[in-house]
Amino acid sequence: MAPSKGDASVSCSQPENGFLNSLSLLSSEKAVQELLQQSPVQSTDDHLIEFSDAMRTVAKALRRAAEGKASAQAEAAEWKRKYELERARNLLLEHKGYNFYEKLESWWTQSSLCNAMGMIRFMLPCLFCLENCKERDRKISEEQSHRENNGDDERTENLASRSNEQSEQCCGSNGICSHEVLRDGDRDSASKVVPNKCARKASFKLSWCCKGDQSDQHKHDIVSFERGNITTAERSSKQISLKWESQPQTVIILTKPNSTSVRILCAEMVRWLREQKKLDIYVEPRVRAELLTESSYYNFVHTWKGETEIMLLHTKVDLVVTLGGDGTVLWAASMFKGPVPPVVPFSLGSLGFMTPFHSERYQEYLDSILKGPISITLRHRLQCHVIREAAKNEYETEGPILVLNEVTIDRGISSYLTNLECYCDNSFVTCVQGDGLILSTTSGSTAYSLAAGGSMVHPQVPGILFTPICPHSLSFRPLILPEHVTLRVQVPFNSRSHAWASFDGKDRKRLAAGDALVCSMAPWPVPTACQVDSTSDFLNSIHDGLHWNLRKTQSFDGPRDA
Repeated sequence: MAPSKGDASVSCSQPENGFLNSLSLLSSEKAVQELLQQSPVQSTDDHLIEFSDAMRTVAKALRRAAEGKASAQAEAAEWKRKYELERARNLLLEHKGYNFYEKLESWWTQSSLCNAMGMIRFMLPCLFCLENCKERDRKISEEQSHRENNGDDERTENLASRSNEQSEQCCGSNGICSHEVLRDGDRDSASKVVPNKCARKASFKLSWCCKGDQSDQHKHDIVSFERGNITTAERSSKQISLKWESQPQTVIILTKPNSTSVRILCAEMVRWLREQKKLDIYVEPRVRAELLTESSYYNFVHTWKGETEIMLLHTKVDLVVTLGGDGTVLWAASMFKGPVPPVVPFSLGSLGFMTPFHSERYQEYLDSILKGPISITLRHRLQCHVIREAAKNEYETEGPILVLNEVTIDRGISSYLTNLECYCDNSFVTCVQGDGLILSTTSGSTAYSLAAGGSMVHPQVPGILFTPICPHSLSFRPLILPEHVTLRVQVPFNSRSHAWASFDGKDRKRLAAGDALVCSMAPWPVPTACQVDSTSDFLNSIHDGLHWNLRKTQSFDGPRDA
């Protein structure tokens, strides 16, 4: 019989000669046996499961903490960047009289920055110059406040002359001063393109002018925070006009293959451009062979050999003419990995959102375009890089790949859902579980993205469309992100299958677990000529191509409000 609690405490508290009595030991053994009978010890596997669950919980907590820290750091860096940009902008607006753009263009033509080291050499003197400008502005503000208190008029003239002298000294010592960047342009020279001395390139200038306004002046959209009020400057016209400063000399004609009507029109257009406009003409090797098969008269037509000559086409060609549909425009854009000459797209395809010109009146259209000025639409492109999981750093990439419509990440032939982790400027966006994801330009908003439920967007709206393909979620709606962000789509390691990326419907690449696709806005848009203007052509394309909002008009003889 087990002793009572009082007996046990007495026996345990009275050790004699350093040993517990036998009654205490017996009661302890019985207590252990009863405890084992009531709650048996679990197996080793159960302990391992509990341990793994605990470690998984700890891992989740650590990941949340890391994500929170990264998000906080990114947010702090973004706020700091915005503060510095706004402060620099306010300083820049105070300094007038500098023709920054002419300096920048002439300097760029002479030195031609082509790598990161060149950009660093360009920015370092500007940074030192900015510090000098800050110190000068501080002294000027102190003297101005002192002048206001004393009412000394003579100090005003001294202050102005001192400011001009310091500005000249600052800009003269370092070439291009950083306080001239992003100044509100008020001269035509802000958009001049310096002609290439080594090639027969026609120069032109772009101007932003309001409807009915004949002046070439334009204004930037500037946000001001002066005196605690947030205001925006008057917005200029959204239409861009191109005016030739020298006569175009070289035209390239790109055609849709396997079309008899296109081949006939191409031969007729080549003859007209040569005889009437005295232009040098480039065509694809396939087209040149077809023309020479028809007649030896076309021996004057130029072509190219190899990728090296294609890379240099933008230095020789003044104008691009496409004969086909939107696919021909996409092909023309893919040939130019950098700057793109103005494109004149003629509609000879089945459906064209980017081809406003009709081929029947090609002589009239081309004559007007060669004389200028013409309205153009700047169609933005995406610049894509594929980073493999085995890459040692983020600079070991495949690319860049330029797309005019969209880049699509899908599941390919796999029957499993696509699992994609999406990030925007290092901020987690979502995990896509469905058939795939479309990252589209606004020009591609009427293509695959529209079929997947995305919005139709004006092509001159700078943005990136984020459209899921058949997501397994009722709340997954498409997004439109600003043009300055960088998107990263990664295949997680726990994905059941690979993913496939295609660029404007071609050049498919497999994305294995750990691989990532990085997309951002490319610095080289595709300028396409407009028949009327950018907005009118866009609305006509969705009316004619999609029959947008086409229905019978409601009868007027029905019931009416009293």
